[in-house]
Amino acid sequence: MSNSSSSISQFLLLAFADTWELQLLHFCLFLGIYLAALLGNGLIIITTACDHCLHTPMYFFLLNLSVLDLGCISTTVPKSMANSLWNTRAISYSGCVAQHFFFVFLIITEYFVLTVMAYDRYVAICHPLHYGTLLGSRAFVHMAAAAWASGFLCSVLYTANTFSLPLCHGNAVDQFFCEIPQVLKLSCLVSYLSVTGVIVVSDSLAFGSFVFIVVSYVQIFRAVLRIPSQQGRHKASSTCLPHLAVVSLFVSTGIFTYPKPPSISSLFLDQVVSFLYSVVPPAVNPLIYSMRNQELKDAVWKLITGCLSSNKLHISKPI
Repeated sequence: MSNSSSSISQFLLLAFADTWELQLLHFCLFLGIYLAALLGNGLIIITTACDHCLHTPMYFFLLNLSVLDLGCISTTVPKSMANSLWNTRAISYSGCVAQHFFFVFLIITEYFVLTVMAYDRYVAICHPLHYGTLLGSRAFVHMAAAAWASGFLCSVLYTANTFSLPLCHGNAVDQFFCEIPQVLKLSCLVSYLSVTGVIVVSDSLAFGSFVFIVVSYVQIFRAVLRIPSQQGRHKASSTCLPHLAVVSLFVSTGIFTYPKPPSISSLFLDQVVSFLYSVVPPAVNPLIYSMRNQELKDAVWKLITGCLSSNKLHISKPI
């Protein structure tokens, strides 16, 4: 750790507003989004874990996605809410490192899980007879484990390289959490080159995953168009379109965040894009996946009604 970095005991995060009323509004907005994310992802996690009919590779990956979404939003939003409520901008140096590590770990892992989910849909629609062989009980668990391990390794490299750089531009982070581009802006220009290798490797992996997803969906749509019955086409598309919508939201906001040229960069634009890719997806992903998935909706409704029925029976029992 460099001397200039070790001399900094805290960072200052960007405040959304200057007045107490607007800070309270920001707190309420983030609280509502956070509770929606907790409720939606929590229902998916509990439902897929408890309903044996959903113990399939597709729902196993969906459970992983919900866990990652909860982790992502819990890494950034609660601290921002606390800062607004207590009228402060400070985050400790170790807190910033931890936030940086966990956010990068979870967001990269989510991208790899989405890539594996594309492969799952490709095999299910294009090679249904080989689905049990290609995605057996061990295969899909190994794929998920590889996604988590890859995300962990990338996060270790990113975090170690980022916070080993000497900081020459103060400690004010122009974002509501310790985001990679904003932390790197504080480092010295010459030292910044040392992290370029990690960025090139991770960007290459991300681009390879993106190409894999695109090629998989080209094959999927070709297979769907060859299905003779309209009911069959609707059933196949209902399992693919939610995933495609989530991937599109994830990739489009990520592209505008990281490879964005400085000429179109602005504080307001950076805030909006970071909000869109770090806060919005965890809240809306459960809604996207449940809208066209009747099986999931039925399982969630079954879980809710079952809980309500058991509570009624418990209340009606004589003491």
